[in-house]
Amino acid sequence: MNEGVDEERPEAIPRRAWIILGILGSVGLVTTYGETMIIPAIPDLIHEFDISYSLSSWILTSYLIAGAVMTPIAGKLSDIYGRKKVLLILMVIYTIGLSFGGLSSSFTILILARIIQGIGISMFSIAFSMILDEFPKRRLATAQGIIAAVFSGGAVIGLAAGGTIIEAFDWRATFLSVVPLSIMIIIIIRKLIHDEKGIPVEASTLPNNDGISKSYPALDLKGALALTSTITSFLLAITFLESIKQSLYLITFLSIISLASLFCFILIERKSMSPLIDLKLLKDRIILPANILLMCLGCTLFMTYQTIAIMIKSPTPFGFGGNSINIIQVQLPFMLILFLVAIISGFLISKLGNVKPTIIGSVISSIGFFSLFLFHSSELSITINLIIIAIGISFTEVGAFNISTLFVPKQFSGISIGITTLLFLVGMSIGPAISGMFMEQYRFNVDAVVGSYPSGEAYNLIFLTGALISIVAVALTLVVTRRVSITSSIFVER
Repeated sequence: MNEGVDEERPEAIPRRAWIILGILGSVGLVTTYGETMIIPAIPDLIHEFDISYSLSSWILTSYLIAGAVMTPIAGKLSDIYGRKKVLLILMVIYTIGLSFGGLSSSFTILILARIIQGIGISMFSIAFSMILDEFPKRRLATAQGIIAAVFSGGAVIGLAAGGTIIEAFDWRATFLSVVPLSIMIIIIIRKLIHDEKGIPVEASTLPNNDGISKSYPALDLKGALALTSTITSFLLAITFLESIKQSLYLITFLSIISLASLFCFILIERKSMSPLIDLKLLKDRIILPANILLMCLGCTLFMTYQTIAIMIKSPTPFGFGGNSINIIQVQLPFMLILFLVAIISGFLISKLGNVKPTIIGSVISSIGFFSLFLFHSSELSITINLIIIAIGISFTEVGAFNISTLFVPKQFSGISIGITTLLFLVGMSIGPAISGMFMEQYRFNVDAVVGSYPSGEAYNLIFLTGALISIVAVALTLVVTRRVSITSSIFVER
């Protein structure tokens, strides 16, 4: 009888869990708003700062790299000093980055502002961990579905508000519009969220102010530097592929640096007592393909964001000759569907499990990407294809996140979330670099006054790349779901 009660208890979600979800979910809302608000302005930034299309990818990429590298570090700091304290500090840093963005007078200052913002967005993994700690394990899919919906909701608001603000004022006002929201959330978290320190898995002993030794996880700064070097040099190599004949030696040098840094990173992580990425955990037969799957989703998602914005604003015949409002009209249905399906998918997966919805989602998104590759000659066809992609990505993303969370021992859950978030952000950072490379390499020069714009061939190659990556995502989904099915008995015991 007691066992029956224990089995029912996980199904009940405490009131406190919903309150924390509402408060900390707003962190995801604001950060996603901050990500997507600038998308309609990318074509304007290219012309104002007179930068190449490949260099413009760093408007998104610099932000995402900083977030990727800082995410596991933020997790370690939250173990030492408490999650609430670190969360608030990171939110302050994020707000400072927004303020710098609104005052940017050059491309260099803008990128610096984006890096500061990227450091700030590492707060999400902390907020995510705090939310999941409050939810019963069997109801995690519900929480993750709502979190995904909050992220999509932020994207909807960011795109709509960002495009409108850009048309009414300019792109700098989009940054400043987020500052009051960020400050308000800082005040709410400070007053209403109570701090609970995480329990470090690996620790080093450091003396506190009273001279008494306490156990804290060590910071893997060497690993962080090696990882930063690996990602940055790799993406710089992609950036310079646009002019491979003139930059062959530089591309080769950057590629060598990236490989050497990756090798050093692996050695550092293997020897570290408190690694940035737990390689043993990453080698798990379920978690590894699930994380690579999420990398693929992040890559295609941000590749699409950047490409569609430039395509809509480019003058005919190179694009559709639209403005920021037209970008909203084309991409808003995509983000609305992400929002709605994310909610449905969370509840659906909690009822049906992870396997079927995740497989169906990956197949649907792949169909959408191939359809986008074949049919993108009108704004309507792009909108319809983006809706198909949004339906598929929503199911796949929630399912993959849920799998990567459920199949990890509880004492490693915080580390696993940090790894998953890091790799998802790495995938996001690769997407704009790929699209920027194609747009710069395949562009048509009109004249000195009008300038140059990506050709139809550039868009074909970008959408084809997205379609091919989506096929890889389908294969990874089949691998993950098959292994989940095999180990389902172990999953039930956990």
